[in-house]
Amino acid sequence: MRTEIASLGEFGLIDHLTEGIKLENESSKYGVGDDAAVLSYPSEKQVLVTTDLLMEGVHFDLTYVPLKHLGYKSAVVNFSDIYAMNGTPRQITVSLGLSKRFSVEDMDELYSGIRLACQQYNVDIVGGDTTSSLTGLAISITCIGDADKDKVVYRNGAKDTDLICVSGDLGAAYMGLQLLEREKVVLQGDKDVQPDFSGKEYLLERQLKPEARKDIIEKLAAANIIPTSMMDISDGLSSELMHICKQSNTGCRVYEEHIPIDYQTAVMAEEFNMNLTTCALNGGEDYELLFTVSIADHEKISQMEGVRLIGHITKPELGCALITRDGQEFELKAQGWNPLKEDK
Repeated sequence: MRTEIASLGEFGLIDHLTEGIKLENESSKYGVGDDAAVLSYPSEKQVLVTTDLLMEGVHFDLTYVPLKHLGYKSAVVNFSDIYAMNGTPRQITVSLGLSKRFSVEDMDELYSGIRLACQQYNVDIVGGDTTSSLTGLAISITCIGDADKDKVVYRNGAKDTDLICVSGDLGAAYMGLQLLEREKVVLQGDKDVQPDFSGKEYLLERQLKPEARKDIIEKLAAANIIPTSMMDISDGLSSELMHICKQSNTGCRVYEEHIPIDYQTAVMAEEFNMNLTTCALNGGEDYELLFTVSIADHEKISQMEGVRLIGHITKPELGCALITRDGQEFELKAQGWNPLKEDK
């Protein structure tokens, strides 16, 4: 069954999609249903706000991305930005641009993913908007969160001798994307061929359903560690590290042998004849946390499960470099994903 969005209208669709939403956070005073949401944060908190815009054909391909997964991911990438400031996400607003090819049932699928992400991370949906689109699906989510005033972490606080740390593993989301793109091409050539993803489930999950690293923020707090700088890895390790070094006016040394890479990522890179380290440095969409800590926290951070120490911060005149397994030094370059970069 297909229900045309036009049969509900804009406000009918919003009512339909947000039906039954309950507010869980104390700071959410009033949500969907008025001209604006009402939020109230205690005076000892800093309010954090982030926005991500996802465009069909640029950020996602509905040939192989299920709408529920897309909804989940579009919410989680915003939560990740708040965690990267050492904060806690509390509310989101969801705005959608919809073309006529989408039905109410399609939007139910998309919203089920968004609502699931909000349930998992205890975040309230407090508003949004819908409009028509001539260029496919557009999703804009704004996330509001909070952090203690003395615990907000910026990109610009890294200092000489600080340790560079990363959560999880890198490159898996990028290899998942390569796998999906390959199977898409195969399917276009032969509609009867079924894609074979056996043994590669982890790569697909990292691409289609990433998670924000709330657990790492909780572990850092439990260990009484406040990072000196932090970012989430959306565009690639190399690119994000360059951001930290530029804004902190420092250099860095990253050691290839310490970059965490999953076995499935390594197998897939070999299958695609790709350089594994390059995939980990430049792949992007890992949504892991990249952060620096004082050398005084070395013992605590080295014992933290799920965190790898991959290098250290240097003086700015030493530049940013990768130290290979055989001891060679190469300049780090920001070759991560950039949607506004013109193809040469």
